[in-house]
Amino acid sequence: MQAAVFDRFGSPREVLQVREAPAPEPGRGEVRVRMIAAPINPSDIMFIEGRYTIQAELPATPGFEGVGIVEATGGGILGWLRKGKRVAVVHDRKGTWAEQTITKARLVVPVPASLPDQQAAAFFVNPATAIAMTRHVLAVPSGEWLLQSAAGGELGKMIVRLGKKFGFKTMNVVRRREQSEELERLGADHVIVESDGPIDEQVKRLTNGKGVQFAIDPVGGQTGSGVIASLGTGGRCLIYGSLSDDAVSVHPRRLIGVGIHVEGFWLGDWAKRQSIPAMLRLFKQVGALMSEGTLTSDIAATYPLAKVAEAAVHAVAPGKGGKVILKIGER
Repeated sequence: MQAAVFDRFGSPREVLQVREAPAPEPGRGEVRVRMIAAPINPSDIMFIEGRYTIQAELPATPGFEGVGIVEATGGGILGWLRKGKRVAVVHDRKGTWAEQTITKARLVVPVPASLPDQQAAAFFVNPATAIAMTRHVLAVPSGEWLLQSAAGGELGKMIVRLGKKFGFKTMNVVRRREQSEELERLGADHVIVESDGPIDEQVKRLTNGKGVQFAIDPVGGQTGSGVIASLGTGGRCLIYGSLSDDAVSVHPRRLIGVGIHVEGFWLGDWAKRQSIPAMLRLFKQVGALMSEGTLTSDIAATYPLAKVAEAAVHAVAPGKGGKVILKIGER
């Protein structure tokens, strides 16, 4: 089969190549999936560069999610039930940027027939993270503010739509002023442009000095520190990424006297601590919200697997306009 492979860490343009690889054979409790499509997420780029939480065992094939058809099973009732079905796939030990991959049977989920391949490919990472953070971990109440940075990204736009659906208000931090108009069209309650001044000062003006009770940040560095500084008494912030690769800072007095809570969130770790019925309910909710358009992604471009390095470069370009998808096979 053909697979995207990297033998060393570095820029995708320099280290990614497509080459022949042996077709994987599923073990007990695993399935083999013929891949149709896979998105390029920031976590995939960080994985290739060697900056992600999980370190690759080189040589490695990237890709944390995708969509495909279950063609074979290594045994087990769940795998047998999934055989022949179009499923959303979560990376286990083999990446999804290949014509075939293997993963645990419990890590594939049948997707609604109405969901296009490009949307089904991005079923897990952004939609499940958005739902888990806002509805399960933070459980943001109706009428409360949720502050988020990197709001112009696909996950950020999902959060805005979730706010409109469930009644919480979104305060959205962006770097480029032109992103404001799109977010406002989606229903953003307020947009903060970083160049207009420190994030926490802008937030305090909007909240009469009180700050916010709920915040999420995937950036870190100065942006993440500003988000944390915007928390009011007892406020809670989830850090779910490190796009800047810089540390956040928080004054000890805010932890002691103001009682704020700063926590890390990683979907893979959170999911492992949930029961199987709870995860099945989550996946059902994600499928329904994707079908109605709340958790869908804009698609910037589609590339064949043979042009994976070019696709990865496009995926990190500022203002790319949506998710970049690898088209790997046919239904």
